[in-house]
Amino acid sequence: MIKISNRVILSDNEIEWQFIRASGAGGQHINKVSTAAQLIFSIADSSLPEEYQQKLLVLRDHRITQSGKIIIKCQQSRSQDTNRQTALEQFIALVQSVMITQKKRIATKASRNSQRKRMDSKTQRGQVKQLRQKKFD
Repeated sequence: MIKISNRVILSDNEIEWQFIRASGAGGQHINKVSTAAQLIFSIADSSLPEEYQQKLLVLRDHRITQSGKIIIKCQQSRSQDTNRQTALEQFIALVQSVMITQKKRIATKASRNSQRKRMDSKTQRGQVKQLRQKKFD
């Protein structure tokens, strides 16, 4: 069982795993062993609540395909099990991120005192620069 939140739990058979050979340096080990883990999750065929599914399908993320599948490839470690755990953590973080709502920004106005201080400092800076100029007769 994969726990997304207190009320959302997925079964293990909803996630498909593929283990492939990792790319990059590593010598003979990399050429012989399939250590990279690829997690494949179909959003439409899942038991996720409807609001999760809708927000995931709208989300602009390179790991979500046009056909509505989440594909996460992990090849950070030389261990297949570690790569599997990392991919699963990334998947859970992606699904959880959908339900986080951003706080609305409240526009504020600078106080009159802060505006006056800013203008005074600009005037003072301009006077310093004025004193640096050469005087021509």
